[in-house]
Amino acid sequence: MPEDLNPFARRESHSERSIWAYKTLTTLSWLLVLITSIYYTFAVPEDAGHKHWHHTIWGVNSARITPFSLNALIASLYWLALFILQIGYIWALFSSNSDQVNAAAGVGSHFIFNNLLQFGFVMLFVRGHYWWAEVVTVINFFNLSILYFRHNTHPRLIHIPAVAGPLAWTFIQLYWNGAIAVGSDKLWARILANIAIWGILVYGGFFLVVYKDYTIGFALSILTAAIGVGQFFTKAFALQWIFAFTIMGLLFIFTLLIAVPGFFGKEISFRREGQVVSADQERAPLLDDN
Repeated sequence: MPEDLNPFARRESHSERSIWAYKTLTTLSWLLVLITSIYYTFAVPEDAGHKHWHHTIWGVNSARITPFSLNALIASLYWLALFILQIGYIWALFSSNSDQVNAAAGVGSHFIFNNLLQFGFVMLFVRGHYWWAEVVTVINFFNLSILYFRHNTHPRLIHIPAVAGPLAWTFIQLYWNGAIAVGSDKLWARILANIAIWGILVYGGFFLVVYKDYTIGFALSILTAAIGVGQFFTKAFALQWIFAFTIMGLLFIFTLLIAVPGFFGKEISFRREGQVVSADQERAPLLDDN
């Protein structure tokens, strides 16, 4: 596909026509996810089919208990904060600063695709189509991963709501919905879940060490706390909530070790002494407020 026809191609600048397209589609797709998420938080699908499978979003979470069931309050607050921050991202598209507009438009195609896929996930999830919902989640995980690796140096106003926040959620969603799809209420499934949950620490640690990205570390620590609280209140005599809180604590500590020095103009290096790197590699991308 020619680059000028590929909406996901990386560009340094955008035409006035494409900017208006991003403004329109970003706003509409964001409203679509917002309204759908709020509606199905409180309402059950009424369309035809196997209605005994139909639940609200958190009704599914309560009806199908797994080792990755979330605390609805913490997860809802996460999404509330993310939606609010995304208003700031959308506002950046309407900024009078051309650099800010181009930066926001640069992630626009992936963000719009993320919104459409998240809408599809919710519609499938509340209707009990968990395997199809997992397929959609996997596609979105690749979409957001590509976005992250291509655009990880944007200002926090753009990076957190459009990149790090959605990616952290989608990674946890793979566990959450995947466990529901599998029906992991057997002993072997719980043992596997006790091992799999440590993947969250590995995943978060990767971004903290390689990219020094404290935003995704903080997001994952919040979502792991949602797993920990959810597991404690559903199965107190088990290892999963202990593991979740341990992972949350480690992620939070490592996140602070990266974030706090950056606020004071310093940074922690994970490289060995004497290793020569370029100036671009040495710069911590997310500590730049430009």
